[in-house]
Amino acid sequence: MGFLLGLLSALCLCAAFMRTASEPEDCARWDDLDTAVVHKDGHVVLAGMFPIHSKGVEQEHAYKQRPGRRKCRGFNLRVFRWSQAMIFFIEEINRNPALLPNITLGYRLYDTCGLEQLSVRTALSVISQPLKSWGGRCVSPSLPLIIGDSGSTLSMAISRVLNLNSVPLVSYFASCACLSDKRQFPYFFRTIPSDVNQADALARLVRHFGWTWVGTMGADDDYGRTGIDMFTAEVTKLGVCVAFRVIIPKLPSSESMREIVTIIRDSTATVIVAFAIEEDIHPVIQEIVRQNVTGKQWVASEAWVTSTLISTRENLPFLDGTIGFAIRRAEMPELKQFLETLNPLAEPHNPFAREFWEMQFQCSLNTTEPFASTTESTAYNNTCTGAERIQDTDSIYNDVSQLRVTYNMHKAVYSVAHALHNMLMCQHGGGGRGGARTLTSGCADIHTLQPWQIVQYLKEVSYTNLFGDVVHFDANGDPVGSYDIINWQKNGDGSVKYVTVGRFDSSLPLQQQLVFSQRDIVWHGAHREVPVSVCSETCPTGYRKASRTGQPVCCYDCVLCAEGTISNCTDQPECIPCPEDFWSNKKRDSCVVKEIEFLSYTESFGMALAAMAILGALSTAAVAAIFLWHRRSPIVRANNSELSFLLLLSLTCCFLCVLTFLGRPSHWGCRLRRTSFGISFALCLSCLLSKTLVVLMAFQATLPGNSVARWFGPTQQRLGVLVCVAVQVPQSVCSKSCLPGTRKAIKPQFPACCFDCVACAAGEISNQTDAIVSEIPTCVLVQHKNRAREEVWNFSILAV
Repeated sequence: MGFLLGLLSALCLCAAFMRTASEPEDCARWDDLDTAVVHKDGHVVLAGMFPIHSKGVEQEHAYKQRPGRRKCRGFNLRVFRWSQAMIFFIEEINRNPALLPNITLGYRLYDTCGLEQLSVRTALSVISQPLKSWGGRCVSPSLPLIIGDSGSTLSMAISRVLNLNSVPLVSYFASCACLSDKRQFPYFFRTIPSDVNQADALARLVRHFGWTWVGTMGADDDYGRTGIDMFTAEVTKLGVCVAFRVIIPKLPSSESMREIVTIIRDSTATVIVAFAIEEDIHPVIQEIVRQNVTGKQWVASEAWVTSTLISTRENLPFLDGTIGFAIRRAEMPELKQFLETLNPLAEPHNPFAREFWEMQFQCSLNTTEPFASTTESTAYNNTCTGAERIQDTDSIYNDVSQLRVTYNMHKAVYSVAHALHNMLMCQHGGGGRGGARTLTSGCADIHTLQPWQIVQYLKEVSYTNLFGDVVHFDANGDPVGSYDIINWQKNGDGSVKYVTVGRFDSSLPLQQQLVFSQRDIVWHGAHREVPVSVCSETCPTGYRKASRTGQPVCCYDCVLCAEGTISNCTDQPECIPCPEDFWSNKKRDSCVVKEIEFLSYTESFGMALAAMAILGALSTAAVAAIFLWHRRSPIVRANNSELSFLLLLSLTCCFLCVLTFLGRPSHWGCRLRRTSFGISFALCLSCLLSKTLVVLMAFQATLPGNSVARWFGPTQQRLGVLVCVAVQVPQSVCSKSCLPGTRKAIKPQFPACCFDCVACAAGEISNQTDAIVSEIPTCVLVQHKNRAREEVWNFSILAV
């Protein structure tokens, strides 16, 4: 039995081979995995993948039968324009005799509905195209690469499938930085800048305007999540904090939208940075309008900053002033004419053109042409007459004022054309340009082109397009990061006007990359002043930032600098101590010279001290005047009037010496105060000591045979005073050598410094005061003995 089955199989294979040999013009036709295809044959066929329908229709699978075609909804006029633009660019290349001469480019355009499953299915359909006859043999068609898809997540899924067959993927709208990883995506190229550039530019823009407290929002895909992560990493380096991080689900519900908008509304952050495509952020904007959330400044990524789906009259009161980075645009007036000449019944048949026509004019076409397989036909009450004109309509389809993604499509198609042209111009025998692999020793045959043969030519593409831009890919397959800065402003009719207020170009030096005109920006609420978005207000000069426990560094309290420290800039983390001779002012924003403190006549204590000194001097002078008036009286004469007058004079000088300690010290004032007081006080003590000794000797002289009194006569008294003063005077004069002048007694913790005389060294001070100090105990001792003598004498008088 097994032998018979084997024999039957061999016979079938031989019959199939003989039929193929006898009829070489007939090749086996493989069906596309999906029939929603716009196609035109050519020597080289380019595949294009577009999410012409933005959403998928949920379908239930019972797993009892083969699932039907995937259905989609939400016809996207903007994406349909992209697909038509690809056709226009291919036809333009075919008409150009200088580019790909004698070679006709064809195309196969697919609708992926923005779904990963359908995108992968479409990619498999592309790499398993029907066979065609070439030179008497069946070969695969020349479909060397795919242009698409629009989303980063879709492009990642497609690229992983295409990697198995070394098929290049050239994307016009997938900007995720993860696609630059050549280890995972070795055959991926794109004409839109990587989000690395956009995240860096957005972070620098946010920091420039002083926004330190911002919210972030992103779609639940690689584009949104990676974009938020890169922006957060860059902006954190610049000292900006993220208030919240919101992820928009791909299948939004009313509850999830309410939660997202509640977070936005309740946050103190007034600036929101959003990474999402227009289809994903649209439900959030609708909920914002419903809840009437205003006062938020939106910062848009390139995916929705020029979206007409979002920038409507109804949304403008909530989104006016939006600013963001947009892909560079180009003027293509010929494209508008091509778009407006669309005929849904023309050949090659375009099933999406029929759907567009019926939706645009709200009528049904009377035709037997099949409808696109990804959507259900809609029955309209009116029948299209054929006299409808796209020129009479105004929609995003024929609006060519903001051709940004379309310009990326232009770069993608022309980059592929230039790569094919370089391959065509390769001379036989050269071995393949740049080391590209070929089936023979010569160059690759464009009629039997294999996908991997064009990769090297794509890497080496470099040309200047019609708009003056140089197009090339770097080592990661990325173009130069170049953006326009767009600001949403209100037109006179209430519509949105996209105003270019600056640019970003990563190829320029760092200081020249980000350039914009701030005076041209109109912020949310039609204000010209830059909005404020901070967790804490800016700390003014004189204050420092004190971080709040458990909160981001952007949330802090402003604390007044301590005395003696200042902050002369706003938002200083620490206060700066003032120099030694300076002190902080009342505002704590600058250091001022410390106030000089000294004992002044104008102070209350100085006035009281001066009054007491003058009163003491006057009192002493009055006593001296009384003594002088009664100088011939016995009691004055008995008290040795010379010593008494000298004592009173020295006391007067001592009182007056106090006045030398008042007022601002000077060089000679410091010398005078110590010298005058030392001599005056020494004279006073010397007179007092002399008088005390005289009294003591007087009591001693009452004893029989005691002749000591004769040694203490007036001459001896004068001599004793002279000797004591003579000891003090040289020391007081010599002490001037240790008094070079004045000094400031500075203490860092006090706002003023004491202005005083320079002190002597310890040894010099002791030498100066030894004589004065030694006289004091002598006087005390002698006076104590006199007191004992007086008590005995007084007792004897009483006994008598």
